[in-house]
Amino acid sequence: MILVTGATGNVGAELVRTLAAEGRPVRGLVRAAGARLPDGAEPVLGDLNEPTSLRTALDGADAMFLLAGYPSEVLVEAAAAGVQRVVLLSGGSAIGADTDNVVSQYMIKSESDIRASGLEWTILRPTAFMSNTLEWVPQLRAGDVVRAPFADIAVATIDPFDIAAVAAAALAGGHAGREYQLSGPESLLPAERVQQLGQVLDRPLRFEAESNDEAWIRMTAAMPEPYVRAFFSFYVDKSLDESAVLNTVDELTGRAPRTFQHWARAHRSDFR
Repeated sequence: MILVTGATGNVGAELVRTLAAEGRPVRGLVRAAGARLPDGAEPVLGDLNEPTSLRTALDGADAMFLLAGYPSEVLVEAAAAGVQRVVLLSGGSAIGADTDNVVSQYMIKSESDIRASGLEWTILRPTAFMSNTLEWVPQLRAGDVVRAPFADIAVATIDPFDIAAVAAAALAGGHAGREYQLSGPESLLPAERVQQLGQVLDRPLRFEAESNDEAWIRMTAAMPEPYVRAFFSFYVDKSLDESAVLNTVDELTGRAPRTFQHWARAHRSDFR
């Protein structure tokens, strides 16, 4: 049995769908009763912030997909339940040692905890998700202009579908002690993503760069300031470079990762 945490999230939902389609026993951790999962997947209630609440979910599980940023006691509960293998979803910022950066900090800690857990582990460090583009939906409902920050930063964004495919391979075994950096097949600026999205939606979309000052005001109104500082460190100070196109997905799955246009076509209805 494989336990997938974050089973209704961007990567977790894709992973549950992938495992269920392969006929592998899969259990999805959800916070709310009535959450729907694909046929063949078993929903189970639990909260990663309360490790003891996971005991029912972990019962009989021998592998787990885990999100970064949760208490180390989760791994203690997993080991006590008989879990042998854990695949951790981390990020590229964990490679550095900047523990003053709040995002890097929790990823670095999660990676350290899993290495010390005594469990068989694999770490995945993907670039930014293509699904982050859904942040533009409110603007696109209002018109054809997308205003976004960090206009000069090209990122080889990755489809969560491809992260899930790599996670499914790692959960099958044979990847113990490996750390994989993952990317999509092309490095795009925000304006290029807007252009490609416009082609898919058949709309004359236009990109406008948001200044750093504007971005700071908007972002601090929506999230705690330490997280805004983290993103400014990544994309203004350029402490994180996610522009490189890597062949890891191809090597581990036997196929090329999906393009941004492929993702946009698959999610066309989300923009309408």
